[in-house]
Amino acid sequence: MIFVVLGTHELPFTRLLEEVERLQQSGVITEKIVVQLGHTPYESQSMKLIPFMSYDEMDQNFEEASLIITHAGTGSIITGVKKGKKVIALARRAEFNEHNDDHQVEIVEQFTHAGHILGSDNVGDLENLITREVEGFTPKPYKSGRDHIVKLISEFIETKA
Repeated sequence: MIFVVLGTHELPFTRLLEEVERLQQSGVITEKIVVQLGHTPYESQSMKLIPFMSYDEMDQNFEEASLIITHAGTGSIITGVKKGKKVIALARRAEFNEHNDDHQVEIVEQFTHAGHILGSDNVGDLENLITREVEGFTPKPYKSGRDHIVKLISEFIETKA
C-alpha cells in the first residue's frame, strides 16, 4: 500500500493527488493507495480518501505502507523516516496557492541532501522518483538533535553550580 499524506494545512494540494492518480491510471502505480486528504477537496474512484485520521490511524497507515508520498511537512517526513520507510516528499508551492511561502522547498532540499528522503519541488518528478530512484534508495536514519541539546544544557548547568 502507498500512503499519501497531505497534512492539515488549510490550503489544498490538488496537484499532488492529480499526479498520483495519473500514475495509477497509467499503470506506474499498481498498489492500493490510501490518502490522508486534510483540507484538499478531491474525489476519486480508485484511491481511498480520508480527510482526517486519528493518531492511531495515521500510525497504522505509516506502518503498513511500502512507500510514503507526502507533502513536505516535517512531521510527516520524520514519522516516515523514523519508521524506516521510503519517503518521497513533494513541496507545496506558494505560486500555486498551496502554502503561504516556499519553506517546504527548503525542507525537501535539506532532507534530500541528508539522504533521508527522495524529494522535489516539482510534482512532475514523481514518476521518475517512483520508477527510477525509489527501488535502489536506502534512507539514512534520522537522528534528532534533542539529546545533544539536553547534554549541552546539563553540562552548562553543572559548570555554573
